[in-house]
Amino acid sequence: MADLIYTKFKANLGNGTFDMDADTFKCALLTSSYTPDATDEVFADLSGEVSGTGYTAGGKTLSNASWTTSGTTAVLDANDPAWTEATITARYAVIYKSGTANGKANPLVCLLDFGADKGVTSGTFTVNFNASGILVLS
Repeated sequence: MADLIYTKFKANLGNGTFDMDADTFKCALLTSSYTPDATDEVFADLSGEVSGTGYTAGGKTLSNASWTTSGTTAVLDANDPAWTEATITARYAVIYKSGTANGKANPLVCLLDFGADKGVTSGTFTVNFNASGILVLS
């Protein structure tokens, strides 16, 4: 499996449901029990959210989230989220809008696949976003 952009996000971006400059975005962690499906629409559609010491259900609000454009490229980026003093194992990170859009609670944006389970015991679990950004549209 590779990273994916949820299909409904693409439609919602085009119809103005998302305000990429102003919306609050979150990052949640999922286990390998989740089967990625581009047709999932909202956070509640997902299964297999991580549970463990140092992790709070729903994940973390992304700090310093930004939507920038340069030339023909648009980028969603933020600081890398980290869970400290954690004992967790995750396979995926999911980015979603925190709140309601077009009557849908917590619509999904994209999924990042770590390629294998990653874990930490009594340490810091960090999702390292690509240096180019979380989501790059070019």
